[in-house]
Amino acid sequence: MPSCHMRNLRVLLTTVCGLLMAIVLGLGIWRIVIRIQRGTSAPPSSTPIEFCRNGGTWENGRCICTEEWKGLRCTIANFCEKGTSGIYTFGRIAVGRYGPSLQTCDKDTLNAGNPIATVLCGFSQYGEIELQNVSVGNCNENLETLEKQINNFTAEFKNISAEAQILTSDSSKLTADNITSAAKVVTQIFNESRDVEPEAKKLAVTTVSQLLDASEDVFQRAADDNDDALNMLVEQIETYSLSLNNEVVVEPNIAIQSVNLRNATSVRFSVLKGTSDSLVSGSTSIDNVNMLNPDGQTELQILLNTGEGNSTSCGFVVYQNNKLFQSKSFAAKSNFSQKIISGKVSENEKDTSVKMVFNPRYNQREFQLYSYACVYWNVSTKDWDTYGCYKDTSIDGFLGCYCNHTTNFAVLMSFKKDYQYPESLDRLSTLGCALSIAGLALTIIFQIATRKVRKTSVTWVLVSLCISMLIFNLLFVFGIENSNKDLKTSDSGTDTDFGKNEMLTSDIIDTPNPKCTAIAALLHYFLLVTFTWNGLNATQLYFLLIRTMKPLPRHFILFISLIGWGVPAIVVGVTVGIIYAQSGNNWELDYRQEEICWLAVSNSNGFIASPFLWSFIMPITIILIMNIVIFIMITVKVLWKNNQNLTSTKKVSSLKKMLSTLSIAVVFGITWVLSYFMLINNDDIRIIFSYIFCLFNTTQGLQIFILYTIRTKIFQREASQVLKSLSSSFERMKPPPSMSLLRLHVRMYSMLRSFPVLHEHFRLLEPSVMTEETELTKSEQTSSSI
Repeated sequence: MPSCHMRNLRVLLTTVCGLLMAIVLGLGIWRIVIRIQRGTSAPPSSTPIEFCRNGGTWENGRCICTEEWKGLRCTIANFCEKGTSGIYTFGRIAVGRYGPSLQTCDKDTLNAGNPIATVLCGFSQYGEIELQNVSVGNCNENLETLEKQINNFTAEFKNISAEAQILTSDSSKLTADNITSAAKVVTQIFNESRDVEPEAKKLAVTTVSQLLDASEDVFQRAADDNDDALNMLVEQIETYSLSLNNEVVVEPNIAIQSVNLRNATSVRFSVLKGTSDSLVSGSTSIDNVNMLNPDGQTELQILLNTGEGNSTSCGFVVYQNNKLFQSKSFAAKSNFSQKIISGKVSENEKDTSVKMVFNPRYNQREFQLYSYACVYWNVSTKDWDTYGCYKDTSIDGFLGCYCNHTTNFAVLMSFKKDYQYPESLDRLSTLGCALSIAGLALTIIFQIATRKVRKTSVTWVLVSLCISMLIFNLLFVFGIENSNKDLKTSDSGTDTDFGKNEMLTSDIIDTPNPKCTAIAALLHYFLLVTFTWNGLNATQLYFLLIRTMKPLPRHFILFISLIGWGVPAIVVGVTVGIIYAQSGNNWELDYRQEEICWLAVSNSNGFIASPFLWSFIMPITIILIMNIVIFIMITVKVLWKNNQNLTSTKKVSSLKKMLSTLSIAVVFGITWVLSYFMLINNDDIRIIFSYIFCLFNTTQGLQIFILYTIRTKIFQREASQVLKSLSSSFERMKPPPSMSLLRLHVRMYSMLRSFPVLHEHFRLLEPSVMTEETELTKSEQTSSSI
């Protein structure tokens, strides 16, 4: 009876394990099949990748070139090559821009380190590109001293304007204080109460254009310190636009033009698309007409209606970006160039109104327009406002606006990013995770079910490691893909909101997905738990194998359990708390990615603030370094140390040492070191290491099952008994009526009997024919029971 009971128990255990493995593998295969059916490859680009040359990018059916190149494929030079003018040397300068000299002011001067001179790159009368108009500055002047001088009515405004232009020629060196001082200087130059020469004002326009090349962060700090300076500058530029008398002043980042109405009641100002992000001569035009008429080359158009005889002139200003308009209510997360248009009349604005159409430039392959708002710059609140502005949908293909007053206008847009969701995870990783799930589940069952037979308690470190790794693999296979990818978006723009004109708060609309965020947090937690138990495993082996004469610390199991399961929870909780405190309700995509439910990886500028770096990479790097050190110590001092009492042959001894070394490397997580090779900036090398990393790490659970379950003599003995029972069952079966089936049965039985690994207690995997208790050395006993 006892033997029969044990036999039934073995059959039941084998059946349960087999069913569990079959179910898990079946689920993995099912997931792969579903993903293959859903997967669709991205359509090949209709334009070759190398079509746009010299840094140009293909956007919306054409090449957008850098300032230094132009043409269909950005192959026509549009710059002055590095050269010398007079005694000064200048680097490459784009046409229409001033470039700083390579010679700088001496270190003992007030303006130390800044360029001494600037030069304009323009066209000669024969159409050749050449350096023109060298301006030499005073090294004992800076923007702060100019700010003090400008308040003097007897100041030399032309010299001050020229100095300001030279001091702002290198935008990379501009600070928030420089922006504020330059804005104050230029504001006074544009001031009508000052008798400033027209040439000085035109140089001031150049200075404003150069200021707009400074970084967004610098302007934000300048606005935080003194937003009045920027606000006053904008007002003075509006006033200046009325004084040009049908002239136009165009710089790369700003264009100003005015027109005399001549009894006309309406005028239209148009901004045409260019081959780059810069404004150039001829990109603006004015027509005395009474209707909008945009075409495919129109980027912006404004129609100003002045009423009957109310005004004699009007002025227009277009800004290439919105850096002078630092909003407190609208947050711009994208890097799209946001043009600002200003329309102003010279006299009574009571009956004046404007109609506008915008065809903003943005990457239509990555973003889909979701909504927009027609706004104007409110000088009293120093922010965008929608009062008196309405949406106009009368012209297809353009964002239309109507406002019953004049000032600086813009269209604020919000986009839904067209995230490139992975249609399926890599098939190799999915299959590897499925095998690991099965191996980890069987290892946990084996460790718990055989604790009495092995006459030892459950190896808590190994079981905890397997549990955390099992849960992580399950979450990875069934939860890492973001369900937002199933939400359909319209390619035709029908989702765009053309309704009520309401103020927007951000230019990027993110679809919340708390489930994906929860999955990302759980993946973060259980992967940290896995690495923590890898480290604790190394710590336990260090005490057992290196410090053999000293007992384990008191309450060691309780202590490492609190560390293994508690410390990662603290790390995840602190990470989420910090990100939520910084981002508020919009914290989700600062913590996780949208493409997959995993930690966010910031761009190169904000990588230091990325949670992926400081809450994942840093902890696992510390653990891996510790594990590698302990692994080397155990390998050298224990596993590969000569043992005079070893009775096995040299060949078997080497095999045992290699298997023991591999066993420890697996539970230490040493193979995760391969992930650092995936950071190599070479696609071929990175792909090779990606496959190697995937092969070793997705199958880590399977490796643990093979090395810590199949290799044990208890598992081999039980499996052998089960196979013998199955063989006996075949023998007791009635012979089939067909002789061919009988022969097949005999052949199958003979084949099963011929496998030494099955018939002889898995002899090929056994270190020797001796029993486990008398043969294994201390190191092998420990590594087999971890």
